[in-house]
Amino acid sequence: MTANTARRPLSRNIEVVIPRPTKPEFKQLGGSDSDHFNQMLATQTLATLWVANSDDEQRNRQYLAATATMIGAKPADELEGMLISQMIACHAASLECYRRAMLAEQSFEGRQSNLSAANKLSRTYTMLLDALSKHRGKGQQVVRVEHVTVQAGGQAIVGAITQGGGGHQQSEDRAYALAHAPEPEMRSADPKREPLPVAGGVG
Repeated sequence: MTANTARRPLSRNIEVVIPRPTKPEFKQLGGSDSDHFNQMLATQTLATLWVANSDDEQRNRQYLAATATMIGAKPADELEGMLISQMIACHAASLECYRRAMLAEQSFEGRQSNLSAANKLSRTYTMLLDALSKHRGKGQQVVRVEHVTVQAGGQAIVGAITQGGGGHQQSEDRAYALAHAPEPEMRSADPKREPLPVAGGVG
């Protein structure tokens, strides 16, 4: 190769093989129709657990508890599966920070550092939970409008007005009657003058 010859990168063709759709066996773990995704997500989730000080039996219990949480949260799709996985990891990390903060031999600085990290992780967990709830609700909000009527004397009645045994029409008639009840006459400051009539309601 001469000094004037440039080295060119070799081009490689990457072939992506999409497997035929089959019924997933582990969809309850990750919410996906692809078991490649579900198994990968489960493996990633288990890898976030702190098992350095656990024996084989304790480690198995931790793994079983994490997978049970993934299944119990019932992910409906990949996005829910990823959020649930992050929530499990965040929960495990926050508890580990709390545990380390409470060690008897822990220094004051170490305790404060672990408590600070645990606090941030707890806040992150809450944000993830809120994101999961919003995703499942698809951002829908229910607005309830109550019917308000004002009786003579300024007393307000909020909500549906019912009378023992009456139907829907009777409730509406009752509400209309209360809303359009005539007001008492208002007398003027001069006793010699006649009282001023006041309209009862808008009709």
